[in-house]
Amino acid sequence: MVAYTVYVVITLVVVFLLSMFKVLREYERGVIFLLGRFWKVKGPGLIIVVPIIQQMVRVDLRTIVMDIPSQDVISRDNVSVKVNAVVYFRVIDPERAIIQVENFSLAISQLAQTTLRSVLGQHELDEMLSERERLNSDIQKILDQQTDAWGVKVANVEIKHVDLNESMVRAIAKQAEAERARRAKVIHAEGEMQAAEKLTEAARVLSQQPQALQLRYLQTLTEIAPGKTSTIVFPLPIDLIEPLLKKR
Repeated sequence: MVAYTVYVVITLVVVFLLSMFKVLREYERGVIFLLGRFWKVKGPGLIIVVPIIQQMVRVDLRTIVMDIPSQDVISRDNVSVKVNAVVYFRVIDPERAIIQVENFSLAISQLAQTTLRSVLGQHELDEMLSERERLNSDIQKILDQQTDAWGVKVANVEIKHVDLNESMVRAIAKQAEAERARRAKVIHAEGEMQAAEKLTEAARVLSQQPQALQLRYLQTLTEIAPGKTSTIVFPLPIDLIEPLLKKR
């Protein structure tokens, strides 16, 4: 009986001693509490934590990628859309991340959802679709300021999808088609204006040189009658035969 008791005691002592040793990876830190009070942050590597009187909470310092579920957002121009995003953050102060907030991951998720709805609701649909970089930056700055007290750094926020209903997709397609038609008409009008300016300039030059006008007339005849069998009735300008009449 005594030998069994000694064996049990030795086993408990060995287990107690082994439980004192903790190994933290390079990207981990251990927040140590001594009788309920914060003591220090340890790691990485081999550390000693005295059971019963000390408790350790592991904290991962790597960048965490968090997906924000789709949120129903009403834009400033009263368009209802579903928007989801992704947040990149990491813990930079393990002490505050454990002491200042109960669950920093859950807190950031909830804060990101409310901030996403708040920021996007201040913009019109066109801005959501065309100015994502600026919106991402605005959301990131707000989240970073809010989470600074928790010892968390929000590195980046990316809006992934802006989902529209079918009626809105059709309306946007019609708007884009109308915009393309408008641009085509503007380009055509600009081309007509440039052509008119060039023709006016050419007419001015030809009017100053009657011989040039006659040569242009003859060139036009050759262009419209390329074949040998073509018969064309064409009025003959008096300017072309006037020199011959003067010689008589």
